[in-house]
Amino acid sequence: MRSVNWDRFQDLMINATLETLYMVALAAIFTVAIGLPVGVLLFLTRKEGIIPNRTLSVVLNCVVNIGRALPFVILLIAMIPVTRLIVGTALGSTAAVVPITLGAFPFFSRIVENALDEVDRGRIEAVISMGGSHWHIVSRVLLPEALPALVAGITLTTVMLIGFSAMAGVVGGGGLGDLAIRYGYQRFDNTLMAATVIVLLLLVLLVQKSGDRLVRSLAYRR
Repeated sequence: MRSVNWDRFQDLMINATLETLYMVALAAIFTVAIGLPVGVLLFLTRKEGIIPNRTLSVVLNCVVNIGRALPFVILLIAMIPVTRLIVGTALGSTAAVVPITLGAFPFFSRIVENALDEVDRGRIEAVISMGGSHWHIVSRVLLPEALPALVAGITLTTVMLIGFSAMAGVVGGGGLGDLAIRYGYQRFDNTLMAATVIVLLLLVLLVQKSGDRLVRSLAYRR
């Protein structure tokens, strides 16, 4: 088994961890920015929604369902030309954000729709009866009432993004996944491979614990 020296090992792990955090943070921002409005529209435009729109509802549902059904590894490879067009390269942590976001936002959109579905219908009807606009319904009722569920959804999605960022190493996406493949798998360094797995697990546990604590805090304040 070939192994890197301790100083080199530390440098590799720190740099790879920072790249993973960068990918996950940026992808999480874009995922929420895209997935939240899509999820709101899914809720509003369905047949029994506030502003029913069959055409838009069908289109959005098709996009979300296809996005959720497509295996992420296939999406990684299929999106290489698009990623190169958007970022200028298909390699590196910044480039990996494109397929990671496209793979995650359909999942988050469905979480948003389900979270809004749990809001008390009576509160929505009360705002409608007082002449509230659609914007008031979304901003004053739906999102505030669904906030704990939305935060739980963001937590779940972020955990998924950590897994996606690791898989992005297959196509040179950088981060812990790339480190595990290039140094752990290809160079048969089991120590480094195990270390990357441990760091990924710690990241997942940290995100999950922080998210659960925030959800409990928001639920308690309601």
